[in-house]
Amino acid sequence: MGMEICGDDQNPSVSISSSSSASTTEVMKRPLKGGERNNGLINEDTELNVTIRLNGIEQQAHVRDGNVWTALAHIITAVIGSGVLSLAWSMSQLGWIAGPLTMLAFASVTLTSALLLRYCYKSPDPDYGPARNASYIEAVRNILGRKNAWVCGIIVRINFIKVGIVYTIASSISMSAIQRSNCYHTKGHEAACKHGNVRYMLTFGIIQIIASQIPDFRNTIWLSVVAAIMSFAYSIIGSALGLAEVIQNGVIKGSIGGVPTATAAGKVWAISEALGDIAFAFPFSVIFLEIQDTLKSMPPEKVTMKRASIVAVCITTSFYLFCGGFGYAAFGNSTPGNLLTGFGFYEPYWLVNFANACVALHLVGGYQVFSQPLFANVEKWVSKKFPNSKFVHKNYDLKQVPILKLNLLRLCFRTSYVAFTTGFAILFPYFNQVVGVAGAINFWPVVVYFPVEMYLVQKNIGRWTGKFIVLRIYVFVTLLVIMFAFVGSVKGLIKARLG
Repeated sequence: MGMEICGDDQNPSVSISSSSSASTTEVMKRPLKGGERNNGLINEDTELNVTIRLNGIEQQAHVRDGNVWTALAHIITAVIGSGVLSLAWSMSQLGWIAGPLTMLAFASVTLTSALLLRYCYKSPDPDYGPARNASYIEAVRNILGRKNAWVCGIIVRINFIKVGIVYTIASSISMSAIQRSNCYHTKGHEAACKHGNVRYMLTFGIIQIIASQIPDFRNTIWLSVVAAIMSFAYSIIGSALGLAEVIQNGVIKGSIGGVPTATAAGKVWAISEALGDIAFAFPFSVIFLEIQDTLKSMPPEKVTMKRASIVAVCITTSFYLFCGGFGYAAFGNSTPGNLLTGFGFYEPYWLVNFANACVALHLVGGYQVFSQPLFANVEKWVSKKFPNSKFVHKNYDLKQVPILKLNLLRLCFRTSYVAFTTGFAILFPYFNQVVGVAGAINFWPVVVYFPVEMYLVQKNIGRWTGKFIVLRIYVFVTLLVIMFAFVGSVKGLIKARLG
């Protein structure tokens, strides 16, 4: 059996040649039994950062010491984002019955996706592997084949990019809102306090260029913990301010039908855009397997992810219902598009400022949680293409900041990526419209279609069985809903840009 270990300037790796023994091939063809799991071929808890290639299946072995709490922090950081701030507006378009029911429906779809994806971390056998799928695209490639992986790769990369754009817009709006809040407090609520967002987008971009030099997803746990705390903080503040406004008004505003419009078509398009906003707020499927790949093997990763996903979805859905519901109850038909920056709330100005600061800080971490998988995927591909390039593989330690290891490929590529998302955000700085398009553009393939297809393969579910039919109906119904949301959101974005 041939074995090769790369030098210091390259990614450490161990390769097992194609002339592997017959026993190795047999391991690949069937699930591993308990006694075979640590027989020297695959050591699940190895502390070596190595790449193992077995008969064409490549997997990354590294220290996995995460638990249900770290998984929960990553999920909450990913889910509770800027989308929560538009939920009160979405509720106002849908009304008191359809609004909460729609949120619960999207929460159910998100949780269903998580429960299906947890079986896709290992393949070909969902329990024993032996291959680990450390990313969404890897899972699609190993389970559904290269053609599906090619399509999925495009969709997933679009997802990462659009989240980066939305987070850049949202953070700049929150930073600008702090300045406007101070202005209103000093000069009065009727003052013409207008401040542009471009400089704040540029500031956020500079911060992300620095943060993007963090080597990989596993080094962002501290950022996720801070971001999760911030997301709880501003969600609670937004809900509390809404509740206080309701108590002060002495009446619950809003109606069953939502905000009235001059025409039926106008109402249809408003509902469509609201669905897109809600679709953006919930999913975390695209980074699900990256999170699962950080977990310890005992208890099994899929068990830990089930617990973390259920708790995370319950927590976030509760926050969403409170934030959206209290916001709508407070302002009714006048509900702003962004609950904290639309200036339904002026006082206490310091609390509004603190909430917006929490939003901006959370989005710094959220941007990294969604960008690191994209960085890793592209850089891994480049590393394979240029295995001997020092530009690609050589790392330079920064003694002042140990967590940041300077790498020329990382520096150039990630800086260019941040510059692109920042530039696009400057070109289309329309929060609600961009959130709607971003939520609808790839919700169905990432959250519904690919998880269902991979689950059917992993569990060997036969055609026209009861479970097969139910899942196919589920896929079709969600497709119709998301197509409706996408068309309305695109129309709203075009109208905002041209108007």
